[in-house]
Amino acid sequence: MSSSSSSALKEEKEDEAVKGGELLFCGATCWDMIGRKKGIDGNLVSPTRLRPLIGVDIRYVVSGCASCHCVALDVEGRCYTWGRNDKGQLGHGDTIQRDRPTVVSGLSKYKILKAGSGRSHTVVVTDDGNSLAFGWNKHGQLGVGSVRNEIESSPVRCLVSEVTYTTCGGDFTVWLSSVEGSSILTAGLPQYGQLGHGTDNEYNSKDSSVRLVYEAQPRPRAIASLAGETIVKVACGTNHTVAVDKNGYVYTWGYGGYGRLGHREQKDEWAPRRVDVFQNRNVLPPDAIISAGSVNSACTAAGGQLYMWGKLKNNGDDWMYPKPLMDLSGWNLRCMDSGGMHHFVGADSSCISWGQAQNGELGYGPMGQKSSAVPKKVDILEGMHVMSVACGTAHSMVIVDRTNVADQLEQHLNSHFLQLDVYDGKAIGEVPKQPAKKGAKGADNSKKRKNAKDSSDEDEEEDEDTEESDNTDEDQVNGKAGVKRAGRGRGRASASKNSSSGRGRGRGRTPASPPVKSSGKRGRPRKSS
Repeated sequence: MSSSSSSALKEEKEDEAVKGGELLFCGATCWDMIGRKKGIDGNLVSPTRLRPLIGVDIRYVVSGCASCHCVALDVEGRCYTWGRNDKGQLGHGDTIQRDRPTVVSGLSKYKILKAGSGRSHTVVVTDDGNSLAFGWNKHGQLGVGSVRNEIESSPVRCLVSEVTYTTCGGDFTVWLSSVEGSSILTAGLPQYGQLGHGTDNEYNSKDSSVRLVYEAQPRPRAIASLAGETIVKVACGTNHTVAVDKNGYVYTWGYGGYGRLGHREQKDEWAPRRVDVFQNRNVLPPDAIISAGSVNSACTAAGGQLYMWGKLKNNGDDWMYPKPLMDLSGWNLRCMDSGGMHHFVGADSSCISWGQAQNGELGYGPMGQKSSAVPKKVDILEGMHVMSVACGTAHSMVIVDRTNVADQLEQHLNSHFLQLDVYDGKAIGEVPKQPAKKGAKGADNSKKRKNAKDSSDEDEEEDEDTEESDNTDEDQVNGKAGVKRAGRGRGRASASKNSSSGRGRGRGRTPASPPVKSSGKRGRPRKSS
């Protein structure tokens, strides 16, 4: 490992060691139901502490826009995972769901500094520049050089070295490396060109068949067209990638639907293409933040102005190229992440969220609105120093300074702050209490109908596991995928009341959706004086 890479990692480790904080969670907790059933229970609608992590200094937290599981790293380098585990993506050597954050014992001899989370896989980076992965490997997304084992439920070594960062798309992985000429490497599913190697590796499954398949790419490979550049930041949507080089130029590639690549067209890009908005005087500064959701992208440019592009809400026009989000002009954005169709930002002494949501992932509380078309403060976190944020499918996580938590949330205050709840979660094998069915059948059914109605709003854009769920909406998120897989029960007899119009290419138009009702005030969130 080069001395520069080693020293950089060491400095980062020392710098972050003093920055551990309290992890807060909001959103859905029925991990096996997310995206597969509407009207799920157990949502945490306010930022909530997780019992196993109380008092633990969390330095780094990650999920993914297609992920139904979470990863948190503490200042000691321990790795905690919880959530859905049907493909071994939690790394505990089994496929048993964990409701409580649990240390990955297979990583106990390593100090973990970074992590990435895909739809059904997880990748981590150690302090000595190595990378390990676990979970689903059907498309080679673990980067172990083979797809012989479709599931790896315990950590295995990735074929990369001198790694400084990793992140994951739905079924692919990206690594940043300090190796000259190989600063960015990718592995996994190449279907939409998201690996950046100039091809989608498509072929017919048989000479006599029209069924198309995509050759897995299990060996991490440097992107040749970026060999002369040093990539310093990268973010992944479900099937697209956004990267920034040391000069501040932005590149995107992969699936182009809804304008998420920012090139004023919806064409897929099989190799990195520079986004023309971010050049000359508008290149990204060194402290810029970037983010990628399922169907959109974002970054901060000159002056800290946030730009977004792609599909930002279920109704209205898509942004085919980067445009400034004026609602957040003047704010000092420190961190941002995007889920399926929602976003979280840490700025100044506020936490801000917005987007399409149904499970409390915006953190507005029991009396707050579910969704917000415009950025809105998370009131319970007002005045706090937000250190990091992460968004997944129907859930969000925030790391806040622990002194703020003690001063403002653990005490009963007479201000607008509420006391922060604590969530225990179920132990492994614990059976939740079943509600009485006899005598209350009518009431239960009425409640179910109400829940189903309430939750049928903006759940459409979540991009879930296509192998296991008949209720996935990947045809909406990926467009092309939905066309290829027609006839698999994805067409619904009646469209949801807010179905998006014009999803993907070549699809029939569905009725236009009514605008999202917002109970909060419109316009940018007001900064505290």
